[in-house]
Amino acid sequence: MRPQIVLFGDSITQQSFGSAGWGAALADAYCRKADVLLRGYGGYNTRWALFLLHHIFPLDNSNPPVATTIFFGANDAALFGRTSERQHVPVEEYGDNLKIMVQHLKRLSPTMLVVLITPPPVDEDGRMEYAKSLYGEKAMKLPERTNEMTGVYARQCIETAKDLGVPFIDLWSKMQETEGWQKKFLSDGLHLTEEGNAVVHKEVVEVFSVAGLSSEEMPYDFPHHSQIDAKNPEKTFQQQQCLARPL
Repeated sequence: MRPQIVLFGDSITQQSFGSAGWGAALADAYCRKADVLLRGYGGYNTRWALFLLHHIFPLDNSNPPVATTIFFGANDAALFGRTSERQHVPVEEYGDNLKIMVQHLKRLSPTMLVVLITPPPVDEDGRMEYAKSLYGEKAMKLPERTNEMTGVYARQCIETAKDLGVPFIDLWSKMQETEGWQKKFLSDGLHLTEEGNAVVHKEVVEVFSVAGLSSEEMPYDFPHHSQIDAKNPEKTFQQQQCLARPL
């Protein structure tokens, strides 16, 4: 059975299997070596995601994932008192929720690689433009998220990862290193463009490789076709302990 890699997060994860998405790119990189499972839930914050933990990651699972990415915070950081306040989670609770997630996964499998990913930065002008495109004159007058507050949540994510001794990806800072990141990496001020997805993919692959989960070093689940003895294929598959069933 192939190893499993789970992508757990909000809409930025849910959309990652779309065209040029970072999850799709990861699935392609680990083709025939690991199954990349998408568990993204658009609009979810960490408070709501806790209700999914035991369903997605049951503690009696005999084949736990080898790696899981936890990518929440964009919704938790929605500002209280504005249009998306129902998604708001106080930053201290956000950190506690991430801790609960990591500890649950480590109880499931102490050797599992768990990677925390900070929310990306927010282009406030982009969010306003997006709202106007949807609602016209009825659009919000103030952005429901700010880059400054999202940075507070990103730092909490990093602090939690350091406290728990798990790797993290500081996406909030990484993207802002590039001039013009607002439009280059974000399609609506929050979600990712093709270039933004590429950044996430590169960072995840790098963390996985450092942890010993490089796709290049992982074996294929079954022999490569060039290794199959065309005259006696049974011999090849017997060596791999693959027995053909009678037709």
